[in-house]
Amino acid sequence: MSELGIRVVRIAEFAWSRMEPAAGRFDWAWLDEAIAVLAGAGLKLVLGTPTAAPPHWLIAQHPEILPWDAHGRPKTFGSRRHYSFSSEPFYEASRRIVSALARRYGAHDALIAWQIDNEYGCHDTALSYDPAALRGFRAWLAHRYGTVHALNDAWGTVFWSAEYATFDDVGFPVGMPAQINPIHALDFRRFTSDEVCRYNRMQVDILRELSPGKPVFTNFMSQFTEFDHHTLARDVDLAAWDSYPLGALERQPAVSDADRRRYMRTGHPDLAAFTHDLMRNLGRGRFWVMEQQAGPVNWAYNNPVPAAGMVRTWTWEAFAHGAEVVSYFRWRQVPYAQEQMHSGLLAPDDRIEPGGIEAGRVARELASLPDVPPPAARVALVFDYETKWMTDLQRHGAGFDYMSLCFRWYGALRRLGLDVDIIGPGHSFDGHALVVVPSLTSVDAGFVAQLEASGAHAVFGPRCGSKTREFAIPPGLPPAELARLVPMRTLRVDSTPPDHVEDVVDASGNKVGVCRHWRDIVEPLAETKVVCRFTDGAPVLLEHGRFRVIAGDVEDTLLAAWLRAAVDAAGIPVTPVTDGLRLSSRGPLRFAINYGPGRATVPAPAGARFLIGGPVLEPCDVAAWQ
Repeated sequence: MSELGIRVVRIAEFAWSRMEPAAGRFDWAWLDEAIAVLAGAGLKLVLGTPTAAPPHWLIAQHPEILPWDAHGRPKTFGSRRHYSFSSEPFYEASRRIVSALARRYGAHDALIAWQIDNEYGCHDTALSYDPAALRGFRAWLAHRYGTVHALNDAWGTVFWSAEYATFDDVGFPVGMPAQINPIHALDFRRFTSDEVCRYNRMQVDILRELSPGKPVFTNFMSQFTEFDHHTLARDVDLAAWDSYPLGALERQPAVSDADRRRYMRTGHPDLAAFTHDLMRNLGRGRFWVMEQQAGPVNWAYNNPVPAAGMVRTWTWEAFAHGAEVVSYFRWRQVPYAQEQMHSGLLAPDDRIEPGGIEAGRVARELASLPDVPPPAARVALVFDYETKWMTDLQRHGAGFDYMSLCFRWYGALRRLGLDVDIIGPGHSFDGHALVVVPSLTSVDAGFVAQLEASGAHAVFGPRCGSKTREFAIPPGLPPAELARLVPMRTLRVDSTPPDHVEDVVDASGNKVGVCRHWRDIVEPLAETKVVCRFTDGAPVLLEHGRFRVIAGDVEDTLLAAWLRAAVDAAGIPVTPVTDGLRLSSRGPLRFAINYGPGRATVPAPAGARFLIGGPVLEPCDVAAWQ
């Protein structure tokens, strides 16, 4: 590892049964040896708390630890993530193992950070329908609403005679013959998110007490929205995630079939970058990649071999977006059990794999670059987990997908050569000249006031301000508080099949593009200007001062043109790129990543000094210049 250029190693994140082979009996000899060998080679360590894989003896003692599915069936022992976040016996067992681990290794010189658990919620394990979760949900509702009368009022349970007499009458939002009350389902998701954060906070508190000065984090996943990452990230020291560009490609509905084929061996040029930019801001400027794909994986629908050069290129892309550490998964391919088809830097027989060779090359190249600060983007994209939950729970049109909308808006900005901060609705807008909001279902007065005071330009997409926090239509109609920035009212909505289009025309009646899936039928008020309309006369692009609204899910070409106009109005210079080329900046360095399929000319100014690569990039290659 040391000879290859690796400097940081993560270990032990699934090793509970070896650390504590029986209740209260610990065996550290094997881990002492492993740490001594690694530290003796000059490697720094990230220790994982092993709570993602509770041992069999613990489940046998407390079977109530297991999570339950929506049909009331326990998920059994034999893989991983087999616990309910609401289980108190699991809390106690977790406290014991994490405390013991921290006491033994918390002051070790080679230890540089703690990873808590592993991939919270993976394998559909965030939501659990076990008895402990039901008790917890009812207590959470009592704390949130105070009285069952207030809950009935907020939930509108008078509809369909669904009123509750006590909090103990409330069940899970599953198994009903007709539609589930959306606020019931939303509150259960909110409760679940709070449970994940509560469990994580317990481990954070232990590690900070027993291993002071060592950063703590957990490893998030790409496109995963089952809990609010903005809330959890407040409790950790940096953000980290697991980057698998080829597996993520197959799970992104916004990617066309043609692009899926085109980028089958490289990943889409905006997919990993989207999560890098989200993680950087979750971590307040600090993020790590704890699992970087190093070859074919085992868990996607299909698992192609990455194109030659892509392991190196993905690594450089992470650093270009601000990563401090990129750790590969895994060192050696395991020849047995569930992940035996998941490759590593070494094959099972210890031969170095192509990904290992590329990792060594990155390590050598990194040594030639100066230390530089993380990117300082002038554009921010607001990404909100509750909007994802609300639009999923009341989609009102199968073609409307919040994640796809955000991804398409992000891609349009990236094709302008821009760096983008992906932030939550409570994040500061300081330093941003343009804020884009693909959708924000519930817009509160504080968000509007902060944006108004920031001086930034802003663009809002469809369904913004369409619901209250209680998942109801706002008094006075949508977009509620947003109408302070762009005076208007949403009179109705139009959700159409994916193969239907609505033409968009400019002020002269010329067709400029089309809209699919969704449109807000809006009425402009006061001095709001209508720039473009649908052919039936309904406004689609509205402007009021430095604020704009796009009242529909418009096609990519039209979206790109309208976002470009907003970028220009905000005074932000652009460097448009085509095909698979993408740009990023860190301090004085500018990076270009070429996802292909052909060669690309790097838009470096005359006299630029290249530190990596040159002015012409082959596919799957990277350049960096000053």
